[in-house]
Amino acid sequence: MSFTEEEITYIHSQRLARIATVSADGQPDLTPVTFEFDGRHFYIGGYNPTNTRRARNVRSGNHKVAFVIDDLASTQPWSPRYLRLYGTAELVTRPTRTGEHQILKVTPVTSWSMNLSGTWSADSAYQPHPSKTHHPQLDESE
Repeated sequence: MSFTEEEITYIHSQRLARIATVSADGQPDLTPVTFEFDGRHFYIGGYNPTNTRRARNVRSGNHKVAFVIDDLASTQPWSPRYLRLYGTAELVTRPTRTGEHQILKVTPVTSWSMNLSGTWSADSAYQPHPSKTHHPQLDESE
């Protein structure tokens, strides 16, 4: 199973996410990023993407990442929504606005989403539950 239509619509409606990586000495690092999504992978570049801490962390062999896209559908009433995932990252060469660069390619392994429609709020009587998806790890040639 992959992302639902609702999740894909939400992903395409957002411009900012956060990615967490871990350095060789075990220090977690979390940073806001912009991204592209091709329906299967997330691509994270940015300014001088080869020299970012996240690229160095992946280059040092720590390929596991956490990634979250979130926002508030409303503040009155309070209505948060999100899609978060655990995945693996690798450095790939890809065309960017400033030429070809090594950027992060994130492959989702497990994802959770909640309230993407924005209909739930803290004032609601029911408690929402995140939707969990395990993403198949396909051979890149498929």
